[in-house]
Amino acid sequence: MARSMERTAFGARGRRATAALGRRPSGTRHPLIAVAMAVPLAFLLAVVFGGWEAVVTQASSVAGMLGR
Repeated sequence: MARSMERTAFGARGRRATAALGRRPSGTRHPLIAVAMAVPLAFLLAVVFGGWEAVVTQASSVAGMLGR
């Protein structure tokens, strides 16, 4: 029981420290960071598997729907 209370206190202290530093708790990521990680991989897969034309077509369609 004492160990679980010790771990709980340690976890709360860690959460306060990350909040004070303006950092996010582990397990969460800013959406822009997630996009920055996913876009290069998506580009690579599109080029490697020959889906570049499909990507361009879809991007064109989305741009058309957005009015650009």
